[in-house]
Amino acid sequence: MPSWLILLLCAVAAVGLFVLGMSLTLMIKGHHIDSEISTNKNMQRLGIKCAVQETREEDGTAACSDASPLSGCSGNCGACDIEHK
Repeated sequence: MPSWLILLLCAVAAVGLFVLGMSLTLMIKGHHIDSEISTNKNMQRLGIKCAVQETREEDGTAACSDASPLSGCSGNCGACDIEHK
């Protein structure tokens, strides 16, 4: 059996195991894994903030929790723009 075929089969098996693991997590927990900092209660409890929010707090510019149109944020770190548009 050629080595490229072995490598391809290993890659397909690894992706298959990943999909199976994510599916089992979804079936057991009943919801998707919440990895967004702004909505994950455990991350908020630990005081973890998005990098843009930490940088703006250090610089003294608007924080992501402002929700003002001038800050470029809506309380969701995914909505923060790095260029301060």
